[in-house]
Amino acid sequence: MAGMTSSARPFLNRRLAEFGTTIFAEMSALAVRTGSINLGQGFPDTDGPEEVREAAVRALRDGRGNQYPPGPGVPELRTAVAGHQQRLYGLTYDPDTEVLVTAGATEAIAASLLALVEPGDEVVALEPYYDSYAACIAMAGGRRVPVTLRPHEGSFRLDLDELRDAVTDRTRLLLINTPHNPTGTVLTRAELTAVAELAVERDLLVVTDEVYEHLVFDGVEHVPLATLPGMRERTVTIGSAGKTFSFTGWKVGWVTGAPDLVAAARSAKQYLTYVASGPFQYAVAEALRLPDSYFADFRADMLAKRNLLAGGLEQAGFKVFRPAGTYFITTDIRPLGESDGFAFCRALPERAGVVAIPNAVFYDHREAGAPFVRFAFCKRTEVLTDAAERLRKAFAH
Repeated sequence: MAGMTSSARPFLNRRLAEFGTTIFAEMSALAVRTGSINLGQGFPDTDGPEEVREAAVRALRDGRGNQYPPGPGVPELRTAVAGHQQRLYGLTYDPDTEVLVTAGATEAIAASLLALVEPGDEVVALEPYYDSYAACIAMAGGRRVPVTLRPHEGSFRLDLDELRDAVTDRTRLLLINTPHNPTGTVLTRAELTAVAELAVERDLLVVTDEVYEHLVFDGVEHVPLATLPGMRERTVTIGSAGKTFSFTGWKVGWVTGAPDLVAAARSAKQYLTYVASGPFQYAVAEALRLPDSYFADFRADMLAKRNLLAGGLEQAGFKVFRPAGTYFITTDIRPLGESDGFAFCRALPERAGVVAIPNAVFYDHREAGAPFVRFAFCKRTEVLTDAAERLRKAFAH
C-alpha cells in the first residue's frame, strides 16, 4: 500500500511511546471547541509590563538579537540573571561561566537532564510533576523514581523518610520543584535542609525548578536550594521570565550553577535549539532589573486572584488546597460525588463552561492523583469571576 513501510516497528521512539499528546493540547482544544473558559493551561491572558514589551521592540528595531545571539545567551541577560540571584538570595554567579540562557525553563530542564543523566541512572522526582520531567528523563535513558507529595492539613507535603528510602546506589539526581506545580506547595527551609543533607550524604546532583520563585503567598519564604550548605557546587537552578513577567511566548529561561554543571548543560543545549529568543533576551535583561515594587505588586495581584477563584471553588463544593505558591489551585472533587479527574475534566466544559486539568496526568501512581483537579488563576479578574460563577451554578446546591 502506498505510504507504508516494510518495518513493523513503531515510528515513535519507544522511550516516548508512553507520552502521546499532552493533556494541555487536548484540554485547550476542548476549550476552543466548546467556547469554555480555559483555566487549564498556565498562561496569563494579559501581557506583562509595557516597559518590558517596549524594550523588546527597541531591541528589534536596533538590530539587537535579530541574528544568532551568543550560544550561552547575550551578556546583558547573563549579567542580569547573576545580579538577580545576588540581590535576592546572596548567591554569586559568574555571568560568563555559571549562567546559561535557554529557550524557556522547558529547555533548561531538558538540557540539564540530557547532560547529567546516563542510561540506567535513577532520577528521583516529586510527584505530581510537570509533564516534561518524565519525558526528559526518558529521553536521557534514565529511570524516574517518583516520591509522592500527599495531602496533609490543607496542603501537599513531602515525606522525608519516603524521599530517603527512594535513593539507591543507582540514584544520580534529585529533581526538585518549589514552588511546586501543580500542588502549590512551597517546600520549607527545614524540608529543603533535609533534601540538601541527603544530597550531600549520598553525593547526588540536584536539578531544582524554581520558575515560580516570585509567586509565594501568605508570608511564605522561597528558599533556593543552592543557598544551603554543600549545595551550590551540586545544584542546577532553573529560572524563567515567562512566569515572572507574563510573557510566556517569549520562551526565555536560564540555568545557574557551578561552571562544570553549566558547561555540561550547555553541551546538550547547543544541539537542541542552539539559540533562541534573541531580541527578547535584551528585554528580559531589563525586566530583571525592575524595582522590588514590581515583584510585590505582581504577587499581590496574583494573591487576590487566588483568593477570588479559591472562594468560588469552595462555594461550588470543591475541597480546595489554597496554594502557598505558583498560580495554580489543586482541588479535590470527591465532595462533589466524583472521583475520576479525567472523566470530570472531559465533562466539565459541557457541565460548567470551564476547562481544568486532571492532576493524574502528573503522576506515575495515577490512583494517587485520581480525585484531584487543577485550575489556573493567572487570568483577568473578570474571567475568574465569570468562571467562579459558572462553577457555582453547575455544582452548588
